[in-house]
Amino acid sequence: MAGLAAAFGSGAMTNSIQEIEDAGCILIIGSNTTECHPIIASRVFVAKEKGAKLIVADPRNIQIAAFADLVIHHRPGTDVALLNGVMHVIIKNEWHAKEYIEQRTESFDEFKKVIEEYSPKKVESITGVPQADIEKMAELYAKNPPGSLLYCMGITQHTTGVDNVKSCCNLGMLCGYVGVRGGGVNPLRGQNNVQGACDVGGLPNVYPGYLPVADIGAQEKFSRAWGKKLPETLGLTLTQMIQGMLEGKIKALYVIGENPMLSDPDLSHVHKAVSNLDFLLVQDIFLTETAKRADIVLAAASFAEKDGTFTNTERRVQRIRKAIEPPGIAMADWEIICALSTKMGYPMDYKDPGEIFAELAPLTPIYAGIDYDKLGIDGILWPCPTPGHPGTPYLHKERFSRGKGKFHAIHYHAPAEVPDDEYPYYLSTGRNFAHFHTGSMTRLSPHLSTEQEKPYIEISPKDAETVSVKDGDLLKISTRRGEVMVPARITERVPSGHLFMPFHFSESPANLLTNPAFDPLAMIPEFKVCAARIEKAG
Repeated sequence: MAGLAAAFGSGAMTNSIQEIEDAGCILIIGSNTTECHPIIASRVFVAKEKGAKLIVADPRNIQIAAFADLVIHHRPGTDVALLNGVMHVIIKNEWHAKEYIEQRTESFDEFKKVIEEYSPKKVESITGVPQADIEKMAELYAKNPPGSLLYCMGITQHTTGVDNVKSCCNLGMLCGYVGVRGGGVNPLRGQNNVQGACDVGGLPNVYPGYLPVADIGAQEKFSRAWGKKLPETLGLTLTQMIQGMLEGKIKALYVIGENPMLSDPDLSHVHKAVSNLDFLLVQDIFLTETAKRADIVLAAASFAEKDGTFTNTERRVQRIRKAIEPPGIAMADWEIICALSTKMGYPMDYKDPGEIFAELAPLTPIYAGIDYDKLGIDGILWPCPTPGHPGTPYLHKERFSRGKGKFHAIHYHAPAEVPDDEYPYYLSTGRNFAHFHTGSMTRLSPHLSTEQEKPYIEISPKDAETVSVKDGDLLKISTRRGEVMVPARITERVPSGHLFMPFHFSESPANLLTNPAFDPLAMIPEFKVCAARIEKAG
């Protein structure tokens, strides 16, 4: 790893899930934890029972806010300003960890100069959060060590997503909470093996273990291991791939376990891009919206029908073991990929996942000491650099991997699109407790589907009265990308001027509306904020 930024760039929690119970203060920002990560939420409740303070910062009045000592409702896309304001108060009151900063960090003075500009008064004008709440948030977080900061896609899915994450890191280091048990900066992964896929090279800019593609030594290392000269240029992100498809530069697309025809922003744009392909290959366990458009669909096995490893949000590498045989002609993903690779001229003749892992581990420094056959029931948390190493519950204990933790001087920048006279509402998208991602599994479950069968959009009572709609009436939601008809759900969960819509439902796809503008570094689209207008459907 290349330091603190690498840990956050990989989306890995610095600390283990269990340690959340030992926090003195928990700050949840950009995470609807009880609905999207209920197991982690249970750890938060244990911490509360043990006396921890809980701060929840979210534009909506989410469920876990009912248990918080302080609830912050900031305007969508103003996370950097909010966090800068909190850090301004901490430094002004000298609550920051001076000795930790001196010994373990760098670039503090440049960072401090920027923070000095974000007084609570200025931050209130940007975020809508009262100055007193900003000051209280700073006091609770700084005076109740150790502080555990939990965030999710409410932080990352912005045009300033990288800045948001760096601001979270700044706050953690400012109080000396990174590299201590029960503290840390802890991103919560949205799906079950996203962490593992990234760890082993499922990103366009790194090899397994986050070794940079642009690094000559890494190129040579993997070229020797795989017996082929590897490309020296970076691959494309999904956002760049969609553009490449539109321009005719990408002729074929291979989609594994993903449903971009429902999950990507500005779906009209995505539909046009997919239509421009010469060939679409989809590998999945169900016939998703994307699979229905495919030229060929390869039937994959589910998690219960194959062997291998998953790595979860806390960096825990876990064995999965086949419980039942896959149906029909379905095969495990690794078997399909090996067969396809062999047909294309690069033979892959692994006999089982254990053999694949045995090749992977020595090439991947963070996995180097993990023995597939000895993972057991509990698994092991990377980094595990040598055989016999117990794994690492929390990162950066004595020093940061890059040497010193770097403070980043970050200014607030507004979202790509904010409300105006034509589109006067904030629209945000996310998940509903009963469904997962595009609903390709949960909407097929009778029990879960019964919990929430139909799409909806959350609207405040005041705004509902403005457009003369009652609960369940059809609303027409419009943005600069398109329009959708969807039933209204009148609720106090959203403040006036704000709308929230889950993206699970293909019959009213929220992502026809969302903005494809993206973070210039991470290339993550701004799902969490765009400008919209509403009217009662005729």
